[in-house]
Amino acid sequence: MTRAGTVAQPHDLIDVSALERAYYELVPDVTNPDQAVAFGTSGHRGSAFDTAFNETHILAITQAICEYRAEQGITGPLFIGRDTHALSLPAERSALEVLVANGVRVQADARGSVTPTPAVSRAILAHNADASDDAGNEGRADGIVVTPSHNPPRDGGFKYNPPHGGPADSDATGWIAKRANELIAAGLEGVRRVAVEGSSDSRVGLYDFREEYVAALGRAIDFDAIRASGIRIGADPLGGAAVDYYGAIAERYGIDLTVTNPAVDPTWSFMTLDWDEKIRMDCSSPHAMASVLARKDEFDILTGNDADADRHGIVTPDGGLMNPNHFLAVAIEYLYAHRPHWRADAAIGKTLVSSSMIDRVADALDRRLWEVPVGFKWFVPGLVDGSVGFGGEESAGASFLQLDGTVWTTDKDGILLCLLASEIRAVTGKSPSQLYDELTSRFGAPVYERVDAPATREQKARLGKLSGDAVAATELAGDPIVARLTEAPGNGAAIGGLKVVTERAWFAARPSGTEDVYKIYAESFAGADHLRQVQAEAKAIVDAALAG
Repeated sequence: MTRAGTVAQPHDLIDVSALERAYYELVPDVTNPDQAVAFGTSGHRGSAFDTAFNETHILAITQAICEYRAEQGITGPLFIGRDTHALSLPAERSALEVLVANGVRVQADARGSVTPTPAVSRAILAHNADASDDAGNEGRADGIVVTPSHNPPRDGGFKYNPPHGGPADSDATGWIAKRANELIAAGLEGVRRVAVEGSSDSRVGLYDFREEYVAALGRAIDFDAIRASGIRIGADPLGGAAVDYYGAIAERYGIDLTVTNPAVDPTWSFMTLDWDEKIRMDCSSPHAMASVLARKDEFDILTGNDADADRHGIVTPDGGLMNPNHFLAVAIEYLYAHRPHWRADAAIGKTLVSSSMIDRVADALDRRLWEVPVGFKWFVPGLVDGSVGFGGEESAGASFLQLDGTVWTTDKDGILLCLLASEIRAVTGKSPSQLYDELTSRFGAPVYERVDAPATREQKARLGKLSGDAVAATELAGDPIVARLTEAPGNGAAIGGLKVVTERAWFAARPSGTEDVYKIYAESFAGADHLRQVQAEAKAIVDAALAG
């Protein structure tokens, strides 16, 4: 019998002391791909126990970032934040030693506490709105966020945000990873390092991330409507970096918001186990969110976030935990009807593995759909100049413009989306799940699922380089294939896989960056049985293309 959705037991918990010892004591061998620095869509991740996230990695990556920013002429401060994972504080301390030694004007949290990813993005953008590289000016800022997002407690993560405030693109991360691996291979020769007394060191600047972020939120959310409605809001940070932010938001804006679980514990002993019986702070998983769901009837809107608060989970009394795709569609329809100061041509951004319900909503709104590869970095240019009003991913990550149509964040903001759910409830008088039901009555009810299929490292590499011509099939689950995509329609960028589309369904196949599998995302507007057929034929189509 599965334990998914049940509270973690003592044997599920990590030994924090042992994990920290592994961080400092184990030294990676970069000739082993599993131990080398590798940036995925959200930075370098791994566990110290696996010699995949250790002090050696962080020292080398930080030195590489210092060299990269110097090469790019980035002379302003570097904002650094961390989440509540056990490895995040040691990694932040290691990074500070290298940043200070390289003469970087680093800015850490003024409270010596944790910082959500969107607060770091806001800090970078706020500084750069008034800065340039002209003489006498402080110059452009960039940032580092120490987080593995929703990953299990044994993991660590480290990501770089350049001056645009969003995730670094592959050119930047490729350069940084290559240089970091060179430094590790050389025994860290070339890494500058000095002893630093954490964020209390006089050489480390202090920045009040929480104050700036919370004070600015009223530029993006209609708190007057929320306050006037009197709705009851619950927020569960899931032990993550948003823990001290929601209370400050409630106090500043006078809304009825309760932090349902303020506990912070690097073992996450209060969490319910995910589908695979692991502790994972996935706010879009009904198993990980089971303890939150148990309180759904106490609030008009109840929300959850992952460890760095860049993802959102929306719970309603009538619908329970919403599928992320469903909430994205509702959020889009609401925002484009209630943000009159956005540009008339502001596009709707989605990743190509997000639901086609978004396509239908965009068409009904007569708005341009901007479909890009997986990765929030693709939305950055459009959010910066206001040409994209909303950018969202199926994995519960999104951000949108301020009320006046200017940029809010260029990284995912789970706090923002959770507050939007409350605004939607306050303004419409309906829950987001009720509004999604109305969408299905207009456009049909899609069925969506992601499954994995086995693949060797060589097969994954081939999948990432496929062309549409490799697909010989002309039909998918009884319908003619209308598109075979290996480049995203919105920006022409390679998707690192394949998407096949019919009028009623689609599937996309992408190689996993961490496991010997490829992921099949599929959706059908013709029911669950049709989806099963799509999934089965998708695997056959991909396997045939790989064999060919």
